[in-house]
Amino acid sequence: MASPVQPSPPPAAGGKRKGKAVYVQAKRARRWDVGKPRQLEPGLQGILITCNMNERKCVEEAYSLLNEYGDDLYGPEKFTDTNQPSSGNEEEDDDVEAALKKEVDDIRASTEMRRRRFQSVESGANNVVFIRTLGIEPEKLVHHILQDMHNTKKKKTRVILRMLPISGTCKAFLEDMKKYAETFLEPWFKAPNKGTFQIVYKSRNNSHMNRDDVIKELAGIVGSLNSENKVDLTNPEYTVVVEIIKAVCCLSVVKDYMLFRKYNLQEVVKSAKDQSQLHQKQAEHAGNGKEAKLESCDKSHPSGLAERNDQQEVLENSEKVVQTKPGSETKENEGGTKPELASQVPEESKSNENDLT
Repeated sequence: MASPVQPSPPPAAGGKRKGKAVYVQAKRARRWDVGKPRQLEPGLQGILITCNMNERKCVEEAYSLLNEYGDDLYGPEKFTDTNQPSSGNEEEDDDVEAALKKEVDDIRASTEMRRRRFQSVESGANNVVFIRTLGIEPEKLVHHILQDMHNTKKKKTRVILRMLPISGTCKAFLEDMKKYAETFLEPWFKAPNKGTFQIVYKSRNNSHMNRDDVIKELAGIVGSLNSENKVDLTNPEYTVVVEIIKAVCCLSVVKDYMLFRKYNLQEVVKSAKDQSQLHQKQAEHAGNGKEAKLESCDKSHPSGLAERNDQQEVLENSEKVVQTKPGSETKENEGGTKPELASQVPEESKSNENDLT
């Protein structure tokens, strides 16, 4: 008589047997654990790109556009060959060492991803793509792209809306931002350098930052670096871009922000005739006897034409008063929702953008 089938022994040390999903997740994680960030975090440089609902297509367009102009500015992308052949003149005593080095290089090559010039990482917000850059100056590259598109009026993207260079990132807490900005802003504003400036602020998926506090602190830092730095909301030399996503603050200082339609790739290619017609339509719309709330959505209107001044804000630090001009602009919303005046937006809003006013 056959003996009954014995049950499989229980797992050792009283633990439970791991399911297949555990191993699959670990395998996927190892593919990315190569010293490369998987998501937006402090210490990165890159390009923040907003899009119209199609992030996959946005990434494809971004790679194509950045590689085209990156090759123009910096030459073709080069990769480091980790499997370089060893020299034939090595002594026999070095054969073991050479073989060991080759084996280590092979292992590294099989486990590490290539460090590309441009690499997409998770941004942490919908309709927002972050392209990490390596070995280039984001502000120089993006300015070059916009300058060419502004001159040629040749449209090269369909779903990309705005393209903002990000020169540095830090934790999105006021004390961390103040400490980081004191050093970050020096190349543009520390004496003997000086210039007119404005501050553009936008927050996504973040409820603990106060817009007015951030603008006041940053403006105070700029004023303390050189007393000759002045606020100009009409045509500033520099625009300090503050983009907050979750717990990460992205900072950059850009030129020609108003000329390039707030770095909007869809608007910068429009001709002067198109712009004048839009001005006329907006004037007619505003003349109906009611206070118009101008649409500033990137999908249908230029973000730079929706500004209207109606209030004055004075920013001070311990030594001087930073002069401001009366101003307020309508809220810019990438997602296409109805914008509100800056003064009506609650501090807890997850997505709001306002220039220094």
